[in-house]
Amino acid sequence: FVPKQYENMYFSWMRDIQDWCISRQLWWGHRIPAWYDEAGNVYVGRNEDEVRKENNLGADVVLRQDEDVLDTWFSSALWTFSTLGWPENTDALRQFHPTSVMVSGFDIIFFWIARMIMMTMHFIKDENGKPQVP
Repeated sequence: FVPKQYENMYFSWMRDIQDWCISRQLWWGHRIPAWYDEAGNVYVGRNEDEVRKENNLGADVVLRQDEDVLDTWFSSALWTFSTLGWPENTDALRQFHPTSVMVSGFDIIFFWIARMIMMTMHFIKDENGKPQVP
């Protein structure tokens, strides 16, 4: 981090991290991939067809997708690797991720930079297939 004071700010935020509500009640954004039946059971999948197939739900079961969307910073935090072919271990992912330089304003270090680091540490596995989370 340049200047150095922002490195201290970043680590201070990370030491005192709070829970993060990743859902928002907006009309735009990435919809939360959860569906509910009339009994309140929750099913998660990429789309309704996948939910029905993986859970053996017939056409007679009424499903309703969660109306909330993902927080913008959650979606943005996935950008560094999702644009490079993840979850596959592509040549582009190996060559360009992680990056060695990130230019950003100090005002979004916590909202974007820290969350990109967190997502990378969780979703990009080490050579043993484990998350890099300490």
